[in-house]
Amino acid sequence: MNISAASKAAGLPVKTVRYYADIGLVQAPSRSEAGYRTYDDASVRKLVFIRRSREFGFTIEECRELLGLYQDQDRTSAEVKRIASKRLEEIEEKQRELQSLHDELAHLVTSCRGDHMPDCPIIDYLG
Repeated sequence: MNISAASKAAGLPVKTVRYYADIGLVQAPSRSEAGYRTYDDASVRKLVFIRRSREFGFTIEECRELLGLYQDQDRTSAEVKRIASKRLEEIEEKQRELQSLHDELAHLVTSCRGDHMPDCPIIDYLG
């Protein structure tokens, strides 16, 4: 299938599919006689795998590592779990940071009278 069909099947923009091929994340596809990139079902499955991995926030290098494990029938689940556990810890840390920001901003919003006067604890805090 051509790159447009492959990108649609994988749920990715054409530009992203091209980028993944260019950086070697997926094997460079074969080309038609006219020079167009062609993708097979295995390539589309890899693109879907990468899209799902990126949705979890894995970096390109982590996707490369996960993809290697995906293709390695001798892999251990411990290797995969190690990568996923690291990402989960990063997500949990980000959640704590966001909760702290939320709590602080909620307090400031609650403290602001929001009236016609110039006094504003939000501006005071930011200044």
